[in-house]
Amino acid sequence: MPSAAPGDAPEPDAEALELGRRLFARDCRFVVGAARRDQVPDSDLPEVAFAGRSNVGKSSLINALTGHRALARVSHTPGRTQQVNFFVLGERLMLADLPGYGYARAPKDQVRRWTALVRAYLRGRPTLRRACLLIDARHGIKDPDRALMDLLDEAAVSYQAVLTKCDKAGAAELATRLAAVGRELAGHTAAHPDVLATSARTGHGIAELRAALAALAAPPASREIT
Repeated sequence: MPSAAPGDAPEPDAEALELGRRLFARDCRFVVGAARRDQVPDSDLPEVAFAGRSNVGKSSLINALTGHRALARVSHTPGRTQQVNFFVLGERLMLADLPGYGYARAPKDQVRRWTALVRAYLRGRPTLRRACLLIDARHGIKDPDRALMDLLDEAAVSYQAVLTKCDKAGAAELATRLAAVGRELAGHTAAHPDVLATSARTGHGIAELRAALAALAAPPASREIT
């Protein structure tokens, strides 16, 4: 896999990788699925949200990060995630799996409700430290992604592009995609400059993403053995 394309994330050091490994080896438990704004749980933990087009692989990536095969529900039917699902990782980080946007096999009024919920969540979640914007490595940034990027810029929510399914793209194609995504992100005020390429199937990039997210987590309790 290419590692020096413009926009590609620099390799984290061994200490950062180890901190990420330790954090994501801890217990991860489902908290609640919120279908309405008033169902979003109160929390003082730092939070990371996973957003992306329908069927981009959000649930598969969360499962790969946490080492649980079925923590987040995986479906080949776009639009299957119909609420914001919250998970607590090691009592140090909250993970939020957002409904996919774009194509979805669901009634339009239901899709509108999901969209309103996600917008309200992103604009009004003070503990949200970063949104991971998942982009299919084979297709790159699409107009629905750009609409979300504009919303995140407006809400001043830091977000990082994470390419998914990179095992399905050739090396040259992936390098080109990383460079293109990096160039486009440079024009957005809330975008993190580093782009990560991942594969939930092969594990490529999973350790690097764990390291990036571990840097956002609450520090371990003084009595906690890491």
